Amino acid sequence: MSRYRKAKQRFEERAPLKTQEAASGQRGAGQAEGSGDLRDRIAILVAAAILIPIAVFSFLNFYRSDQPDQGSAASTTGGAAVGPRAAIVDQLSLTQPNPTFAERATDLLEQAGYAVDYYPGEEVTVDFYRNLPTRGYKVLILRAHSSPTGTGEKATDDASLYTTEPYSGTQHLGDQVAARVSIVSYYEGGPEYFGITPEFVRSSMKGKFDDATIIVMGCDGLRSDAAAEALVHRGAASVVGWSGPVSAAHTDAATEHLLQRLLIDRLTIQQAVGETSAEVGPDPSYGSVLRLYP
Repeated sequence: MSRYRKAKQRFEERAPLKTQEAASGQRGAGQAEGSGDLRDRIAILVAAAILIPIAVFSFLNFYRSDQPDQGSAASTTGGAAVGPRAAIVDQLSLTQPNPTFAERATDLLEQAGYAVDYYPGEEVTVDFYRNLPTRGYKVLILRAHSSPTGTGEKATDDASLYTTEPYSGTQHLGDQVAARVSIVSYYEGGPEYFGITPEFVRSSMKGKFDDATIIVMGCDGLRSDAAAEALVHRGAASVVGWSGPVSAAHTDAATEHLLQRLLIDRLTIQQAVGETSAEVGPDPSYGSVLRLYP
């Protein structure tokens, strides 16, 4: 029974009782009648004071319940199950942009059922890489500059991934002391940026890659196995990269071909890399070839 109906019933039960008490009192007939009229009026006013707010409250509740719940709808949509996720990390977009590649790669991934996130160059910082494993991607395309770690006599075959975060001697001090980040530059004497070393992947990244396939599109990504080993240690299932320097145009074409073979033609990663290497070939300027780890 609604609050409105309960209040109305209480009023109807009490009204006859008050009338009987007035009729059986010791006052005169005229006084009893006048007094009864007054009490009836008071009772009506009291009941109205109770019932009107209740009626208004009930109406407003009914009206609200009849409207769409936008908060619930947003929550349901946000919590809906989604398919596998992929990301394109386009650090190269600031120096060698290729929006056509990003569009085609996104289209191939979506055809294969992936939800795709795109990260432009300005978002690719040290902390972006630090948290990247926590995002749950199954395919990760790193369209980023990379180069051997160190310079001169200190250079190694281990690849550092470039960020677009300008180098600072006061930032990421723990990682600098432990040589988990490096100083990189696009050309000798040019602006300096932070680079991400294999040791950063091993020791400073958070979380685990969810058996992801990671494509390292930059130069020297698999000159040695160090970067790939670190990514697999961090939870990647496989890593694809170049044995040496590679042009942006060649790596874009080869990666698009690889995605076609892997996602649309549904070849294994070994078959997709093999066919891409055979059909696209090594980099025409540097001779670098596509490699797979492990």
